[in-house]
Amino acid sequence: MYRFFLIVTMIAVSGSMGLYAKRKLNVNTETPEGAKLKHLGDEADAAKKMALMEAFVKEHPSHDSTSWVYGEMQTAYLAANAFDKSLAAGEKVLADDADDVAAAHACLKAAEGKKDAALIKKFAGITSAAARKAAAVAKPADADDVPAWTQAVDYAKQVDTYTEYSLYANAVQATSPDARIELGEALIAQNPASQYVAMIRPQIFVAYQQKGDTAKAIAAAETGLKADPANDDMLLYLASKAYEGKNTAKASAYAKSLTEALPAKPLPQGMAEADWNKNKSIKLGVAQWMLGVIASNEQKWADADTHLRAALPNVSGGSLAAETLFHLALANYRLGDPKKDRKLINEALKYNQQCAAIASPFQAQARKNIAAIKSAYRIP
Repeated sequence: MYRFFLIVTMIAVSGSMGLYAKRKLNVNTETPEGAKLKHLGDEADAAKKMALMEAFVKEHPSHDSTSWVYGEMQTAYLAANAFDKSLAAGEKVLADDADDVAAAHACLKAAEGKKDAALIKKFAGITSAAARKAAAVAKPADADDVPAWTQAVDYAKQVDTYTEYSLYANAVQATSPDARIELGEALIAQNPASQYVAMIRPQIFVAYQQKGDTAKAIAAAETGLKADPANDDMLLYLASKAYEGKNTAKASAYAKSLTEALPAKPLPQGMAEADWNKNKSIKLGVAQWMLGVIASNEQKWADADTHLRAALPNVSGGSLAAETLFHLALANYRLGDPKKDRKLINEALKYNQQCAAIASPFQAQARKNIAAIKSAYRIP
């Protein structure tokens, strides 16, 4: 009777661990192995029970209940933060049954405890595969089996979702960009439609920047914009890299999108309003500067004037301000000179004077422009 009772109990609770798990406790007290299993089952002291379990799996590696004992050991080790031992026990269970959702999940938790990105990636994948297989089991024909099936399927779906969260959360917490990329890309590969993908893409994008991998940072930003077209960090990065690469068409498109999207963006959660306003001003200044310089180089003087005037309040000091002033002076001169518009000529003179006051590669030419304008227009 004792043997029968234990088998029924194990089957009754197996639904919470994964439908049709192979782990079973088969106690026949008439055998030495059964007596040992009864002894360890009755032992109340955790340390003594663990010693009995460790002895059992060593002495009886092929017994029907050895996988069950390893499962108990895995759970106990995990609770004690003995992550390596928990993993070792869990892998024994999975070697016997690769579809054991609970064992795979516990291995993932142990990998998280170790903060080992490679192991987290490995067991997130193993756990997800086992969970999806369990969730896909057909509904049983026998009505008495439906409640256990429902419980197992729900559990499997929850575990599968947890694997995605684990990859996301551990990627965000990772201290190295390599680990963040490894876990983030594993999440995208595992489920491109996951609710966490949109949140991890910016993290991967930043990680590639930290690594100095421009090509992959650009690719990550381009992909990220498909899901989040108003991402200001990605837009600015892509505009800047296109500008550096002299791809003015792309630089203009990204910069224009940034100037259209950023002003309407709400204050990010957790960010001070003053910091957000400063952040927006800097990004808008750079975007308008790029648009203005590109327009100036293309001799689109009215566009250059519009963009550079918008940029000027947000670019203070240094070579960026000097270049803005230089091109703003040039645009106003080219707009004013054909019509001899003294107002625009005075604007050109003013911006050249402001540019000449800043040490930059534009300083010498700005001084020459000042002299030329004064001479041509007889300005003292």
